[in-house]
Amino acid sequence: MRCPFCAHEESQVKDSRPTEDNTAIRRRRQCESCGARFTTFERVQLRDVAVIKNDGKREAFNRSKIEQSVSLACRKRGIEQERIDQLVSGIQRQVETAGESEVPSERIGEMVMDGLRQIDSVAYIRFASVYRDFGEAKDFEDFASQVRDVGGD
Repeated sequence: MRCPFCAHEESQVKDSRPTEDNTAIRRRRQCESCGARFTTFERVQLRDVAVIKNDGKREAFNRSKIEQSVSLACRKRGIEQERIDQLVSGIQRQVETAGESEVPSERIGEMVMDGLRQIDSVAYIRFASVYRDFGEAKDFEDFASQVRDVGGD
């Protein structure tokens, strides 16, 4: 494993343990060159899935893109990282076990929205504002009133 600090190719595993939800192995590593310690995660990948973007382009499914989007939506909301990891793992599992080699990005976006709606209404609205491309304040107002009507936080 390449060291993120000095780019040396060799590191030693100092500790391995499963994550809380048992969907990954957390490994603490130490670089053999600079001595820096870092953490890696090993996850099962069931199959290669391509995501079909809105413009028709295809790209490989990338869990970290979902993690980044969900984390940004949940920023400063007091939501535990474990809860975010569970949401992202659930979405990844749904995508990989669906039996399809291609999945539209809209379907993944809807999965994220469904998950965030159950966790936190503000994070849900934040994600929706980017995902649905809100252009003005009225878009927020209209969407937020729908969230209230359905019984969000």
